[in-house]
Amino acid sequence: MSQQETILKNAFSAAVAVADPQLIVPQYLDKIFPVGNEPRGRCVVVGAGKASASMASALEAYTKSHWPQANINGVVLTRYGHNSPTSQIRIIEAGHPVPDQAGMDGAKEIYRLVSELQAGDILIALISGGGSSLLTLPQAGISIEDMRKTTEALLRSGAPIDEMNVVRKHLSAILGGNLARLAMARGARVEALLISDVTGDSPADIASGPCAPDYSTYQDALTILNKHRLGEGAIPASVLLHLNRGLAGEVPETLKVGDLQNVQVNNHVIATAYKSLEAAADYVRTQGYEPVILGDTITGEAQYVGATQAAMAREYLTKSADKPLALISGGECTVTIPVDLKGRGGRCSEYLLSLFSASTDLPNISALAADTDGIDGSEKNAGAWFTPAIRQAAQAQGLLPTQYLVSHDCYGFFAQLDALVETGPTLTNVNDFRIILLN
Repeated sequence: MSQQETILKNAFSAAVAVADPQLIVPQYLDKIFPVGNEPRGRCVVVGAGKASASMASALEAYTKSHWPQANINGVVLTRYGHNSPTSQIRIIEAGHPVPDQAGMDGAKEIYRLVSELQAGDILIALISGGGSSLLTLPQAGISIEDMRKTTEALLRSGAPIDEMNVVRKHLSAILGGNLARLAMARGARVEALLISDVTGDSPADIASGPCAPDYSTYQDALTILNKHRLGEGAIPASVLLHLNRGLAGEVPETLKVGDLQNVQVNNHVIATAYKSLEAAADYVRTQGYEPVILGDTITGEAQYVGATQAAMAREYLTKSADKPLALISGGECTVTIPVDLKGRGGRCSEYLLSLFSASTDLPNISALAADTDGIDGSEKNAGAWFTPAIRQAAQAQGLLPTQYLVSHDCYGFFAQLDALVETGPTLTNVNDFRIILLN
């Protein structure tokens, strides 16, 4: 393994490690429930997301030694393959990003548990990225198949994740603060622990905010569908009917700030993308690189972002510098795939292939892009990487990156070069991680 490859992969590992639920969940439980104020009665734990099973495992281990008088039980949903061992909290694996029946059944169980809370009980919600599709419990009149079709249409349209979630909030009985609303009606205290995979780290946006007040409206949801030309034919009639009924005031809006008077509802963001970027920056500094954090809110089409950052790398290299630089960024790109293409890979791999293609005049740069949850798009890799040696290998094999970009087969390109990042599920999720080493 070359020095550049080692640094790229270790920087990614540092970014993931600082968001490990086994480390951060106990730290925050100490703050939320200080000594003398531990739960002593019924404590229901629910949650959803790619990191939520690991969060549940960490919480359960903590409660056994710190909350001996508490009665702990609950249900947490996670993506297939993202399980973590528990004994008191039931873990259900379900479909993501397209919801399935297992997710709907699990969401129904969560709804039932919360609807049975009593005054004085505590609801702890463990929420992370991926929760929006996992917590698929449609409003009355909308089927799971209709939700699946809506999600697929939004994915194919290239709608950014924040727009997708605005629509999903307004179709859900749980998202958009509806879970907290249900607990509030029962007189329960709500404490939500959130691992953020969204730009801005707003609790309303993380897994579509099941316990947070929502800023969006039914009008916003319909505007998003119109923007992406998703009308009749693309979106099921039941979904359009519900959104229009909401616009007319015939069904309640999502939870709003004004609904939180004289109630105990708290959302705690315990891990963020920026903290992970800082951890990677600390690591590369020890390797002689000066880190430049470009931000954790970089969005847009993956191919465009890759080309833009190639231009940025070129600009940095024209400046005199005392030491090598590492450009580090996060955020969530999108990939818009034509109807007649299937594509292989994901937004991280596509960004990296675009960067690779747009930097042929920079033969000495190295880069890595990977999703911190360990899964990038349609395949089982977290992302991909390249060094000068990988570029030489691509040239020797006659691989033309532009051809793979047109067919959206970034996975196929990097697989032939043995340059995929393969971690398996990391059991956390703080969005995408990107690093470019400039020597």
